[in-house]
Amino acid sequence: MSQDAPSPETGHKTRSPASIAPIDRAAALEKLKAGAVGLDTTYELATGEKTRRIYLDSTASTLRLSVVQDTLDKFMPHYANTHSVLHFGAKLSTTEFKWAHDMVLEFVGADPEKYTAFFVGSGATGGINRVARTLREKRPDRDVVITSIMEHHSNDLPHRKHSPNVVHVPAEMSTTTIGRVDVERIKEALEENEGRVNYVAITGVSNVTGIINPVHEIARLAHAHGALIVVDAAQMAAHVPIKMTGNDDPECDLDVVILSGHKIYAPGSPGAVVTRIDLFEDIEPQEVGGGMVDDVYVNRYTTSKNFPDREEAGTPNINGAVGLAASLYALHSVGMDTVEADERELIEYALEKMSAFEDVTIYGEADSTACERAGAISFNIRGMNHGLTAAVLNDFFNISVRNECFCAHPYVREMITEALAEEDDDYVELQSLSEARQGMVRASFGIYTTRADVDALVAAIEKMAADKDEYEPLYDPLPNGDYRHKTFSFEPDQVFSVRNAVDSWLTD
Repeated sequence: MSQDAPSPETGHKTRSPASIAPIDRAAALEKLKAGAVGLDTTYELATGEKTRRIYLDSTASTLRLSVVQDTLDKFMPHYANTHSVLHFGAKLSTTEFKWAHDMVLEFVGADPEKYTAFFVGSGATGGINRVARTLREKRPDRDVVITSIMEHHSNDLPHRKHSPNVVHVPAEMSTTTIGRVDVERIKEALEENEGRVNYVAITGVSNVTGIINPVHEIARLAHAHGALIVVDAAQMAAHVPIKMTGNDDPECDLDVVILSGHKIYAPGSPGAVVTRIDLFEDIEPQEVGGGMVDDVYVNRYTTSKNFPDREEAGTPNINGAVGLAASLYALHSVGMDTVEADERELIEYALEKMSAFEDVTIYGEADSTACERAGAISFNIRGMNHGLTAAVLNDFFNISVRNECFCAHPYVREMITEALAEEDDDYVELQSLSEARQGMVRASFGIYTTRADVDALVAAIEKMAADKDEYEPLYDPLPNGDYRHKTFSFEPDQVFSVRNAVDSWLTD
């Protein structure tokens, strides 16, 4: 729909997502980077010092950009439910909710004539489950799904549940270690299961290593065998450009892409599925209820043919959709190519600094010229359990990281096994005592991560590697694999609790 064209749903003018105001991209990027809710949060450490936290857990969930918070603050006085235009608030909410769908399509470069976007709960997980169920019903004669060992459980378990046969393709060896998915093995799997493959489900960017997969190359291979491609873009969307349609070779276009608002600077936002309309047409929607029907009688109902309404039963997460649209529009205005280039410099800087430590193992190919990365670096300090490393980084350096297996157990185990093969016998024995204790530490970046943040991480790792024997006696290992400081503790309800916040408001 062109800018200022009348909307058939609301009867008044709407805006095209593509109508981006001219801006200084470099200046806008710096403004986005400097503004996120929570960047200035401080905590008291085990040393008694109070410092600003360094948030390196963006792959789990990004912080909310200030532009998203500001947009929601301006929207909330007008909030009303959607699917009505007969009072001011409802008309405004309906218009913005529709525009949010259009913005998702624009952000991932999907042809609005052939593709639709709809929102789902549970982030990308909800979307992938919906896609797995629908494609199984849509193409019942194709009983094989190809995926990879690199996948988050959200892009693995739904396919196992809804398809009778799932093939897991390994990652290939790069220059020195494991890199991207093995494309040749995908080709072989397609040939071995000729005529039976429903779709190839692949992550665009690994949530463990940040390694980028060649999704368009995989799409071309899948299409050559009559298969579809489903891309888990939960980690991809915040870091690299996505172009679903309009590629030089149409066979490289993507059929389905799933992303999640909480991983693209809009926590509290829903997941989004972008799909070819024909893949969801002519079959009963997976979820039914209000809003997805044209008419209902005592003994029957008529499902709407309108997208995305037919896929969004019930009252939608309107606030979340508005917040996600604000984030996508801001990033689209700056340009994801600009975001990607800026982050690439930071990733390469961090890899160079961290690779200099003899006692640090970096998982996945660390040479970015051999294997592109985005968003995350997973590592271990030799001789320190990953849980202890994460605890010490938090308690003594106020650096927020994540540890264990990141809901990608097969991939993590494979990389640890491959890395241990290069180590001496004593270290292998130490790390292999219990498979349940195996894991790694992940530092993950967002648009707001700076070189100063990386320098702080590197300095902390250097100190920990040098003084590792001094930290372990300070902690008690817990049965679940966590580590708890023996004398220092953080009490969450002394900082924030819903009950305290409400009590304070009621009695103020």
